[in-house]
Amino acid sequence: MRHELACVCMAIVLIACGDGRPVSEPQDLASASSADATAAKQAASSDHEHLLFGRVTDDNGRPIEGVMVRLQNAEALLAESVFTDRDGVYRLTTDLSGTLSVRTRVPYYSDREFEVSFAEKNVVESDIELAAMASDEEISASLPSVFHFNQIAFDEDPTSVLSRSGFQRDCAGCHQFGNEFTRRDRDQSLWSPTIARMHAYFGNTDAELIARRAAMLDMSGPYGDTVMTRPSFPVDPEAHSAKIYEYPLEDVIFPHDAEISPVDGKSYSVDRLGDTMVVTDLVTGGSTHIDMPSPKRPAEQNANGYTSRSSKPGPHSLALGKGNLWYTTNSTSDEIGVFDAASQKWRESFVVPEPGRYPHTVRIDAKNIVWFTLAGSEQIGRLDPATGGFDLIDLPKRRPIGIALVTTPYGIDVSPVDGKVWYARLYGDAIGFVDPQTLEVTEYDSPIRGPRRLRFNKAGELWVTGYTEGMIAHIKPDTMDIEVHKMPEFEKDHRPAPYSLAVHPDTQDIWINETMTDRVYRFIPGERRFVSYPMPLRGTYTRDFSFTEDGKACTANSPIMNVALEGGIANLICIDPDAIDSNPIERG
Repeated sequence: MRHELACVCMAIVLIACGDGRPVSEPQDLASASSADATAAKQAASSDHEHLLFGRVTDDNGRPIEGVMVRLQNAEALLAESVFTDRDGVYRLTTDLSGTLSVRTRVPYYSDREFEVSFAEKNVVESDIELAAMASDEEISASLPSVFHFNQIAFDEDPTSVLSRSGFQRDCAGCHQFGNEFTRRDRDQSLWSPTIARMHAYFGNTDAELIARRAAMLDMSGPYGDTVMTRPSFPVDPEAHSAKIYEYPLEDVIFPHDAEISPVDGKSYSVDRLGDTMVVTDLVTGGSTHIDMPSPKRPAEQNANGYTSRSSKPGPHSLALGKGNLWYTTNSTSDEIGVFDAASQKWRESFVVPEPGRYPHTVRIDAKNIVWFTLAGSEQIGRLDPATGGFDLIDLPKRRPIGIALVTTPYGIDVSPVDGKVWYARLYGDAIGFVDPQTLEVTEYDSPIRGPRRLRFNKAGELWVTGYTEGMIAHIKPDTMDIEVHKMPEFEKDHRPAPYSLAVHPDTQDIWINETMTDRVYRFIPGERRFVSYPMPLRGTYTRDFSFTEDGKACTANSPIMNVALEGGIANLICIDPDAIDSNPIERG
């Protein structure tokens, strides 16, 4: 199957943050004053047509904090979600209309689903009672993929590719492991061809290693057992004020990076397997698909798109340059695509010269020079669109880690202070930079394992994700002072997998894409504190954050395959962290 589980995808201060905080006990409604008990309604603002509000309690009448209340238009598949506060109160202002579906979700309670209609009035009050999950099997099925992933009988040698961290780096790097799709009943004989294909993308054909990994994933072993771990999921107070918007990306196979245009406010995302630019209007929720032109060069013999050139563009990443032009890394055709946002048409692409292979992540500097990593040929690429001239910069020789035969240069970003171009080598545990004037390379051992994507804040300080062990690093390039922050885990030794991060242009908070917990995260540097935002759909796998002019954090939900995502349709997610006014008024 073409699309099944496709992959490819110094002094240090260690600071542990937010691990395993207990969930606070809900207040007893009987102990609350009458005024407090009725202070639930938030006035619908003139910016929204409707208001849904109420209180969520358990079967003993106690309020439940952190319940996600999701409202969806079944026809347009647009959805909006908010969370209950400490009193179990939720308030959802919306422009969605007609008959809408409501679903509630919170750990250890069964979902509730019902319909509401704004046909006759614009304010609907709905109190909701939730029942605790009744069986171990129901709880197990509800837990994010990381808890099922940890059922695998990993190699206890931490240096082994079959250790937990090695397995996470090699096999969870493009899709979740432990979600409902990967937990389907497969024995070793069914896993073996899939694993062989995955390893082949990395150029690895070790038959013994393939057999050992397939045996570890045999569903008759511990990987198929009911999860009896009972993780604690703290509710961060920031969730009380957040609102999540979902926009469907129908007929999109593999939406990779999504970027918000500062010119027109729309989302631009590339379909990695559908070979299109997807333009989404965040007002209407509608998307337009513009097919990419065919590659200029023929495919190589036995092309798989990863180790040899494909007949398809395979766009991966995109960045906006001058003239309202988007530049895309067409990974499987070894080209840099050019999309004219004004005309909504593709221009002629730039062919990456030999031996450049697999252009991956792209960024553009202040002079409109296009910089990108070359994951397959272990280089950094530089393109001047004005002349069409390329420079391919060889990186220092370094032994690959894990199953890969190359170190996979991955993330890249340009310093706003000195213009140096920093990069990360995922399978090399290295970071480094290119001097934009001399093209000389300086490289360091990474302070965190599995450095994936990286971004600068406006002060020129670098932030990097460490995918292998669930950490992020803060680096000051002028002094190389480094702080490593351990991401929250909800159960000991169940490490998250941070894929990418971005820096909010106003607050300078760090927004982190994570792939195994059905959550995204926000790190507040001044407080050295993580905030967790549960996502509406199980199987969520987000790629990269971008920001709207009014401060929303947006990202593509790209699980590959889409059947692994609850509902089966990829989508775009935008989070407004300050959407909910905390000042209540009396119920009418």
